[in-house]
Amino acid sequence: MEWAKHLLLAPDLSAKLSPLSLTAPMGAWDASFTLPKSPARSERLKFSDEKMKFPKQNAFHQALPRAQAIHSFGNHELLAIEMMAAALLVYPHSDIDPDSIRLKRGIMSALRDEQKHLALYIRRIQDLGHDFGEFPLNDFFWRQMEKLPTAASFLSLMALTFESANLDFSLFYEGIFRQAGDVQTADVLLTVYEDEVTHVALGGHWLDKWRGDQTLWDYYRATLPFPITPARSRGLIYRPETRLEAGLPQEWADELGRFIDPFKVTQRRGIHETNSR
Repeated sequence: MEWAKHLLLAPDLSAKLSPLSLTAPMGAWDASFTLPKSPARSERLKFSDEKMKFPKQNAFHQALPRAQAIHSFGNHELLAIEMMAAALLVYPHSDIDPDSIRLKRGIMSALRDEQKHLALYIRRIQDLGHDFGEFPLNDFFWRQMEKLPTAASFLSLMALTFESANLDFSLFYEGIFRQAGDVQTADVLLTVYEDEVTHVALGGHWLDKWRGDQTLWDYYRATLPFPITPARSRGLIYRPETRLEAGLPQEWADELGRFIDPFKVTQRRGIHETNSR
């Protein structure tokens, strides 16, 4: 767990991308860790209250709007890295409870994917003549962390909401970037999609194991922190078949498709400042 502490509490980007071993001994962890108000970040990576309007799709033939869009995606990868590191630290595991160890190793595997995604995005931003941290970075994801008292609530928010939505977003923008002639970024987004399928599957597996006599949908809704609703689990265009690819039941995909509340994707204050990972 020292590696997770380093990742969360060291300010430099190199620390956030530091490699981990999925086979190193875990030991027991009593989770006596106080969640910081914010993850440690260098001056360049600090959260900003400045709002950056997400670029319009018809501007993606230009390098700057593409870099800004990719930067927004990278922002959410970094937040996911930090939240997953926090999850390793704030939820206990025991060497006499194999399930708790397996859960933590699953989160570690997903975290390593997020590091890969961030590195790929950073490379594309640099290829376009810009740097990560050049544009505002928001803390929407991180602000939810204090509302997640259990591993179930964490997986409901991270895997079945934010990462579920990214099944839609990554494919949507993969098409947009490909149409704009940016094949390299389109290929990165396809890689992100393929990994996100496994992350959603991870959340679905554990929530299904813990749900008792509730349906997976009802248990998901019961563990999702207020005021987040399932509406944030969809992207601009809902693709229910991707949830089935992630192993979620047809009933869950159908319930998500039917779910309605006042929240609309198009009403977000910069849709990618809140939920496009």
